[in-house]
Amino acid sequence: MTSGPVTPRLFSLAWPLVAGNLLQTAYNLADMFWVGRVSAEAVAAVSLMFPTAYLFISVAMGLTAATNAVVSQHIGADEERRAQRTVAQSVLLAVAVAAVLAAFGFLVRRPLVALIGAEGRVFDAAVAYIEFVFLAIPFTFLFFVFRSSLRAAGDTRTAMWLVAASAGLNIVIDPVFILDWGPFLGLGAQGAAIATFISRGVAAVIGLYILVDGGWGIRLRVGDLSPDWGILRRLVGVGYPATFDGLTRSLAAVTFAALVARFGAVATAAYGIGIRLMSVSWTVSGAVGQAAATGVGQNLGADQPDRATDVTWKATAGAMAVLFAAGGLVYAFPAIAMGVFIGEQAVIDAGVTLLRIIAPFWAFFGGLMVVQGGFRGAGQTSVAFVLSLLSRWVFRVPVAVYLAYAVALDPVSVAPVDVNGLWWAMAASAVASFAVGVLWFHRGGWQEGVLDDEKPTAPTDGTGDTVDGEESAMD
Repeated sequence: MTSGPVTPRLFSLAWPLVAGNLLQTAYNLADMFWVGRVSAEAVAAVSLMFPTAYLFISVAMGLTAATNAVVSQHIGADEERRAQRTVAQSVLLAVAVAAVLAAFGFLVRRPLVALIGAEGRVFDAAVAYIEFVFLAIPFTFLFFVFRSSLRAAGDTRTAMWLVAASAGLNIVIDPVFILDWGPFLGLGAQGAAIATFISRGVAAVIGLYILVDGGWGIRLRVGDLSPDWGILRRLVGVGYPATFDGLTRSLAAVTFAALVARFGAVATAAYGIGIRLMSVSWTVSGAVGQAAATGVGQNLGADQPDRATDVTWKATAGAMAVLFAAGGLVYAFPAIAMGVFIGEQAVIDAGVTLLRIIAPFWAFFGGLMVVQGGFRGAGQTSVAFVLSLLSRWVFRVPVAVYLAYAVALDPVSVAPVDVNGLWWAMAASAVASFAVGVLWFHRGGWQEGVLDDEKPTAPTDGTGDTVDGEESAMD
């Protein structure tokens, strides 16, 4: 990404990420498709738990952003050995954090589901679903580190093929665990989580093998797995704003889901399917944002800030063009899109209204994500965090409460009035936060990398390779 025409290189880097994310989305859509064959309550349970699971998994966003920023800048500066050390420390950090989160989530699963507002059959299905999601967290974190490490080195295709294999496995085994005709006697929502657990476990094991093998652009050296506190501090320093960013977004999503849940199972099911369809916009923009982050990181490492700027603007324009088209298609055929996942007419009708409001604004949701990717590639994860904070907690949740609920004289009493107010709040927040993000990026001040003050963790020979006997032998 540091030489040659920007657009074709950006496209070459981005399309496998887009494809991989689309496959990941297909994996989520497959869950919703098969669960929709069970009941509206099962769909509502998965819909409520999706943002709740993301609340825990979003912590990995810090690891992903930090790994991508630091490794890509080392690659851009021709410091491959330091890049390898960073990958190893990222794996260590991922394992430690994931183990703590998985254990904590499993212990508090029942009060957590109750807090969100699930009741009756929805509560039981939600608890059964979230148990296996928590067990899968360590696999998920390891796979995130694998993808961000390869992406930072410029290899996005290997991860794409592994996502394809994992998604394919999930799609094949989903009905076996979910429906009554499988040998597990129809586990419903829990069956979807079990299929996810198995497919993510397989992907994590293969991903670790690829990193240890080292033949795909970046290598995980077993000898580097002892703690290097300097690198760990740098990863935490770059990554913690991105972790807060993810937590901010996921807490807002959980809060929003709780607001939707007060309107009943039909509205919740429609929202869950609508969000899965909307994830197409996140799929495209998230992938292009990741490509932009790699391009920005490598170019700042190579001391080419103007090219880093060009990468971000071209990535934003391309993603928004695609999402305007996708949103237009869904706006034109909302009933068909909803009907793929569920046959209950009440849910389809509610979903049609939701999609007609939100789909025209998909491009603005996506554009902000790409601009945030540019900031993350520069190591400015705190800026991306502030943009998420503004988007969710200033422009969205307060507006949603105002538009969808009537607040009585008693400030504790909040009654649902119009669910469509929630959808209009989402649309308004997309436009407002995108405008702020573009103005902030255009203002500048983000062009300094994160490696300027870095001290070598070991003596080097001038090429970034350590010169101590053990590491030289390993080379």
